[in-house]
Amino acid sequence: MKLGERLGVAEIARQEGWGGVSARQCGNLVREAIRLAEEELSRS
Repeated sequence: MKLGERLGVAEIARQEGWGGVSARQCGNLVREAIRLAEEELSRS
């Protein structure tokens, strides 16, 4: 599943563009991307 879909912002971005996604939601995307990257690195 894509990150935007997982966090519920994909539909907003599709309909309104990324300008329609709140700063809080963008922060959540970044936080989750970092968490996933760290998880992946710990497996290596």
